[in-house]
Amino acid sequence: MTVASQVKQTLASLKGARGTLNMYTVQTRDDETQSVYTNSLEIADHIINDLEDRLKVLEFEEPQYKGN
Repeated sequence: MTVASQVKQTLASLKGARGTLNMYTVQTRDDETQSVYTNSLEIADHIINDLEDRLKVLEFEEPQYKGN
């Protein structure tokens, strides 16, 4: 498994986790818990953005990984 495919797999997993966190955020009624979920969503978004940027660099440096 290439580094690019591992990054793509990690991105997919993180996006799934982000979706779950978003669902929990909407469903909870406790303000403190909702705040924790919201903070976790922001962190997940930051990590996802960083990995997407890293993937762009990988695909630029190694064009054969693009789209795989």
